[in-house]
Amino acid sequence: MLKIRSDVQCILDRDPAARNTWEVLTCYPGLHAVVMHRMAHACWMNGFKWFGRYISHVARFLTGIEIHPGATIGQRVFFDHAMGVVVGETAEVGDDCTIYQGVTLGGTSLYKGTKRHPTLGRSVVVGAGAQVLGGFTVGDGAKIGSNAVVTKPVPAGATVVGNPARIIQAGMDVKREEAATKMGFSAYGVSQNDDPLSQAMHGLIDSACAHEHQIALLWKAIEALLADSANCVPSDAALSEHFEAAKLNRLVSD
Repeated sequence: MLKIRSDVQCILDRDPAARNTWEVLTCYPGLHAVVMHRMAHACWMNGFKWFGRYISHVARFLTGIEIHPGATIGQRVFFDHAMGVVVGETAEVGDDCTIYQGVTLGGTSLYKGTKRHPTLGRSVVVGAGAQVLGGFTVGDGAKIGSNAVVTKPVPAGATVVGNPARIIQAGMDVKREEAATKMGFSAYGVSQNDDPLSQAMHGLIDSACAHEHQIALLWKAIEALLADSANCVPSDAALSEHFEAAKLNRLVSD
């Protein structure tokens, strides 16, 4: 009973659409899936494997969430919406995790008795449609973006996106966005996803920034060297950084 209370409270805390306890108890399939999994897991661990699988099968039919009875689910795990979620036999989900619809915690090995499915640490968030495949660990507090395909360990506190998933370097992204704003072009104005066009735009912006900065420094150095001579720096010298992004904007818009 205490576990159910904490499960209900975690839903009320994390889902602004949840209005009261009665609504959560009666209308949230994520809660029903977790409660039924506890029964299935108890049967599985005590040798009643067929009955555990049967309870899991019924839960899948009722909730759209398939959790193998052998999987380990921690406390206050919230399956939000969660239609189409699949959790494999050797998967482990830590306390306070949040998992959205269409997520797979799957395996890449066919060998029985091995750790084939991922382990999620505490407070991990797995976005809609993400595929986490393999017997590795996702560290505490990590975030997995929607539709990411994760096949390697994720450090604690990291955010990963894309296919294949990569770790977002937050500092670099902020620096890039500031530079893009200065140029009159937003790297995330069209797409925040890691599609090829988005990656190409990031590379162009980084390269243009670096080149223009170096050119401006060179011209300033030349200006200083010629200050005492009769020569002067050409009027069209690039003493300041400037970038025309209209062509890139049109390319992205097409």
